[in-house]
Amino acid sequence: MSDWVDVTPVERLPHGESLVVDVNDVMIAVFNIDGNYFAIEDICTHDGAQLTGGKIDGDQIVCPRHGARFSIKTGEALTPPAYEPVATFPVRVNKGIVQIKDDRWD
Repeated sequence: MSDWVDVTPVERLPHGESLVVDVNDVMIAVFNIDGNYFAIEDICTHDGAQLTGGKIDGDQIVCPRHGARFSIKTGEALTPPAYEPVATFPVRVNKGIVQIKDDRWD
């Protein structure tokens, strides 16, 4: 079973911002959208490029290489050239610390 991993204190991840953490060799982008935290794998399903560095537009991230849009909340691919969703991960705040876990193998 996977464990929760500390990411950052909540005050270090302001609204509209993201950061990337390595959890067991998986790069995970964590976002603060209106005080709610979401986590997706930091990889475009179109070409394998990093999603972070792309524009955050509301609850979407735009791939900086080819402009595909993904839902930060659900991982859904919203526009071509991407058609496959990105993996999402559970997020919680515990004692003021944002935490994530990769539960895909539980």
